[in-house]
Amino acid sequence: MLSRAAASLYWLGRYVERADFIARLVEATIRLDALSARPAGEAAWQSALTVTYCEESFAATDHTLTPQNVARFLTLDASHPGSIIRCLEAARNNARAVRTALTRDAWTAINRAWLIFHNRTSPGGSAATLNLVEAVKAETRGFDGAVTRMMRNEATWFIRLGAAIERADNTARLIDVKYHLLLPAGEPVGGVIDRDQWTTILQTVSAVTAYRWVYTEGLRPELVIDLLLTRRELPRSLAASAEEALEMLSLLAKETGLQGEAGRMARARMNRMQKTRGSEVILSGLHEYLENFIRENDLIGDAIARQFRFP
Repeated sequence: MLSRAAASLYWLGRYVERADFIARLVEATIRLDALSARPAGEAAWQSALTVTYCEESFAATDHTLTPQNVARFLTLDASHPGSIIRCLEAARNNARAVRTALTRDAWTAINRAWLIFHNRTSPGGSAATLNLVEAVKAETRGFDGAVTRMMRNEATWFIRLGAAIERADNTARLIDVKYHLLLPAGEPVGGVIDRDQWTTILQTVSAVTAYRWVYTEGLRPELVIDLLLTRRELPRSLAASAEEALEMLSLLAKETGLQGEAGRMARARMNRMQKTRGSEVILSGLHEYLENFIRENDLIGDAIARQFRFP
């Protein structure tokens, strides 16, 4: 496979995963803000910008921080690369470059997701925005399903590799922002707002039911962290994402003969994570652990580009 095609497939996987994550984040933030007991208000939407590294970009727009403005910024604003519409546009462009490597179902899902935003200028109110992001989630799920039904070859593995790298980054940033930034000053740990926010984190990564299956206790932050860090059964956990990235790199190395730094780094990370315990990470410093994880994930992404000679 040409390195240019490999890069397009890899970034196709990343951009689709990113669009899906932002859609889930917007949905979860709307639901958190609408909780009747204690609306999260401005803090919830500020945290959504923080998770997506969009604080400075949003500030540059000079718009006030309101649910409507942030929702539009994260979904429909084409002026910055962190919006859903820009992610889907990038995914579609990459898919077009490798159209012959995709099935009709995979291409159709990407194209339909992009068409959702065609000529649209506002996401509307809360209900309309929820409908919008639900439509995006439906198409990204359709794309994921189509990829699982594609031939198990280099094209599929590069898409899944990109998705795994992106998913690891998203989940790590989500945990880090919640643990260090979300709880308002004066609010008790374990209080209503704290519990609502941890529930929202689980909703964002589709893990509410998984948490109930794995743990018999009620909602406890340290158990949520353990689930999202170490439980390989949960597809969006750091451990599962790291495991999938290593699996895809191993398959690609065997198929292409291109072995190198990325595979070694991914294996070393997986070996460490197999010994990781959530409680130990919290005691030793969760923020530092997540910062190091995000940095290492970025380095693995850079090494992938070098190993497979992306242009």
